Amino acid sequence: MSLRKSILRTTTVVCLAACIGVCVAGGFYFARYGTPALPAAQAAQAEPAGEAPLPGTVHFAPHAPQLSSIEVMTVRQVVLPVSEPLFGRVAYDENRTTRISSPVAGRITRLGAEVGDTVAAGRVLATLDAPDLGTAQADLQKARADEDRKKRAFDRARLLFDAEVMAGKDYEGAVADVQQASAETRRALLRLQNLHAGAAPDGRFALRTAMAGIVTERQLNPGQEVRPDLPAPLFVISDLDHLWIIVDASEAVASRIGEGTRVIVESDAYPDARFSATVEKVAPVLDPVTRRIQVRCAVRNVDRKLKPEMYARVSFLPDDDRSKVFALPNSSLYAEGVATFIFVETKPGTFMKRRVSVVRTGGDRSYIAEGLSAGERVVTEGAFLLNAEVAGDAH
Repeated sequence: MSLRKSILRTTTVVCLAACIGVCVAGGFYFARYGTPALPAAQAAQAEPAGEAPLPGTVHFAPHAPQLSSIEVMTVRQVVLPVSEPLFGRVAYDENRTTRISSPVAGRITRLGAEVGDTVAAGRVLATLDAPDLGTAQADLQKARADEDRKKRAFDRARLLFDAEVMAGKDYEGAVADVQQASAETRRALLRLQNLHAGAAPDGRFALRTAMAGIVTERQLNPGQEVRPDLPAPLFVISDLDHLWIIVDASEAVASRIGEGTRVIVESDAYPDARFSATVEKVAPVLDPVTRRIQVRCAVRNVDRKLKPEMYARVSFLPDDDRSKVFALPNSSLYAEGVATFIFVETKPGTFMKRRVSVVRTGGDRSYIAEGLSAGERVVTEGAFLLNAEVAGDAH
């Protein structure tokens, strides 16, 4: 009985040792060589085969974190400019701007307009208590009274001269006196007309605008003393629906543009807006200091987005529209050797690498002649990230 138990115990120990050995050997195999391959039929059922991606294509899941670093834009064809954009300055249209100063010295008693007000021609901008105006009015009254007196004296002298009672010398003196008095009256009247005050008897001067527009500057306050020789105008009034863009162009650019050349104006204040303008004047001489030629462009500013003294980027367009290209930010492009590439979004989350042909590169954008079609969506931010993904897939 004891012999049988001993045999059973020995058999159990041997079986356990064999099982342990098999498990250890299997674990060592899996750790070293991985899971054994399944048969082809079972593998096909376990993992459905996906469509193989095209070379140079990157695909991200809908909520992949990489998509937050990628920006795209829809491209459209534009006319290739004469040169890369030039910097310009927005200015008043001086043909539609008036700077108003007071022609007489005086003290401001009332203001009739504020900055930003729209005023009509003839609007009173300010009222002054002007002693010089009172003097001019008194001079006119004195001149008229003197002229009236000398006219009556002339009438008497003519009667006496016709009756041969007055000498010819005295009659000629009466004629000269009337002419002198009439001239003095005209001088005093013209002085009041130059002051735009008419014949107002109260000695107050009304400062008026001769042009309609918007008050853009005001350099006076109630009670302030003003005089004609102040260095700055008291009011600036301009029609802000029409502005100028002043550009200093190089000789090479100026030689390819002229009056009537079409212009595209862009501003950092409105990145997505493009304003149409026209070259109005090209300076006939070169600035000897800057070695540039000043070009003046006229732009309609009906929505009044552009403001005087803003900086702008100006692109001069050729006379014909045959040179159609695509304008892309420089961040869209990257070079590999002598070739230039971009990424195009073929569908949401999928981007394809594509070679393009660049005809001109500027400070912030480049112009593409071949490799794109209108309406395609191009990556503008994140192209280097996508290129890294493509390079990683290739390895």
